[in-house]
Amino acid sequence: MLDLQKIRADFPILSQKVNGKPLVYFDNGATSQKPQVVIDAIAKYYQEINANIHRGVHTLSQLATDAYELSRGKIQQHINAKHAHEVLFTPGTTHGVNLVANGFASLLKSGDEVLVSALEHHSNIVPWQMLCERTGASLKVIPMNEKGELILSEFDELLSDKTKIVTVNHISNALGTINPIKYIIDKSHEFGAAVFIDGAQAVPHLKPDVQALDCDFYAFSGHKMCGPTGTGILYGKETWLNKLPPYQGGGEMIKEVTFEKTTYADLPHKFEAGTPNIAGGIVLGTAVDYMNSIGFENIQAQELALLEYGTQRLLEIEGLRIFGTSENKTSVISFNIDGIHPYDIGTIIDKLGIAVRTGHHCAQPIMNFFEIPGTIRASFSFYNTKEEIDSLVEAVKKAKMMLS
Repeated sequence: MLDLQKIRADFPILSQKVNGKPLVYFDNGATSQKPQVVIDAIAKYYQEINANIHRGVHTLSQLATDAYELSRGKIQQHINAKHAHEVLFTPGTTHGVNLVANGFASLLKSGDEVLVSALEHHSNIVPWQMLCERTGASLKVIPMNEKGELILSEFDELLSDKTKIVTVNHISNALGTINPIKYIIDKSHEFGAAVFIDGAQAVPHLKPDVQALDCDFYAFSGHKMCGPTGTGILYGKETWLNKLPPYQGGGEMIKEVTFEKTTYADLPHKFEAGTPNIAGGIVLGTAVDYMNSIGFENIQAQELALLEYGTQRLLEIEGLRIFGTSENKTSVISFNIDGIHPYDIGTIIDKLGIAVRTGHHCAQPIMNFFEIPGTIRASFSFYNTKEEIDSLVEAVKKAKMMLS
């Protein structure tokens, strides 16, 4: 059992009021709130060791470099990567997707195939479309069913020797479905295909073990797991990262430069051109430490309880339909009320201090599948409470009454 009162005290924003009402923050799928230890760590970097990394022999540069690489090591352990140099700092998941998709441009040709799932965020669709346009490869889609689950029998049929990379999210941002990525990875490898996992929605809820999964790439963002915005990680197997060309040219990613030829630095620096978000990288390690101090088993138990309670309470509302009904899902409830646009509900309950996401959630293919313009998405984190869910339910009831 978590001490929710103590945990909530770690997050200063949760004590404020919005529109004169106590804030109920249910937009964790978009970004999580930050504990005081993370906020303090950002200030500490700029107050005490602000300097560029990997380039200076002076004391502050050495301190900053050590702190940055210590954070890389923490993240390596957290995801169980084999080597620290397989952990690349990025500005976020989107950057990681684009880095890999850009690298595969030199590996694909006309007739090759890229498989993407129907459950993807736009960030894990568009870069692969762009890749296929550049190379002449074809984009194939793993379909979904009415529960919001991938149809694995059709995935099996899509796989062939033409398949060069399969890209799928670990957890759907729009529906909360937890995809069977281990099956997808193992099956894809039987055909020699690489596998890219978008873990942006997974890392707030679980600890991915990239060696056990045997994925080739795994990307996530720091801001969804109590870390700063503009931070992220791309894990790649050493063999793949050595095979891919650099994504950007600039300082730090080179070994030697002449006007005739440039040779590139070893991993991870080959993919980390320019001055990075140093404070963000360091503090992402702080956020990982914080979440591990709570314990992911505890986080999962709390969020499962919130999911079950929230589902039960919301279904009490007449005309409410939940989208994404897989038995294997995380703490996301995406719903609509018959005859009412989701934006209208979201606008009214915001006046009551309830923060939810409305719209297509950057997952328009999912909305097209269900033939809806979007949904109201309540996404819970471990610091949320059942009392807050009660507030959400009452707010939705009030909004429904006003709009009916």
